[in-house]
Amino acid sequence: MDTVEITDLLPHRYPFLFVDRVVSLEPGQRITALKNVTTNEPFFSGHFPSRPLMPGVLICEAVVQAGGIVASSTFPKENKRSVAMLTGLDRVRFRHPVLPGDQLRMEVEVIRRRDPFWKMRGVAAVEGKIVAELEFTVMLQVEFHSEDRA
Repeated sequence: MDTVEITDLLPHRYPFLFVDRVVSLEPGQRITALKNVTTNEPFFSGHFPSRPLMPGVLICEAVVQAGGIVASSTFPKENKRSVAMLTGLDRVRFRHPVLPGDQLRMEVEVIRRRDPFWKMRGVAAVEGKIVAELEFTVMLQVEFHSEDRA
């Protein structure tokens, strides 16, 4: 799945789209996705100018966006649009910094689903080394296009 297909499932756009590619996807079950962390990311100018680090909250956001793809992919895109909104973060742990030039590999799996809520577990890694782990909950809000309501 490339950026065009990703933006069909996520409402995020630059500079707040943190999923560049989907490597594998089992709709409603699990995903492996990538974020290429480049030196020209807007957040690096202030975090931190002398030692640029990807903010932990943005690592979490990238993992949650991958989870949003898992949930949103369960609905056919014709006549429907879904948005996964973050409702909770649990058991967040940061293990190593994420630096410019790194490729963040995110793996997310669904733990439990009770519509409209989805509980997921995510792991972010760089070169096989875990940089962050978290559990999170999203609420999937599905909007039907106006022609479906008639």
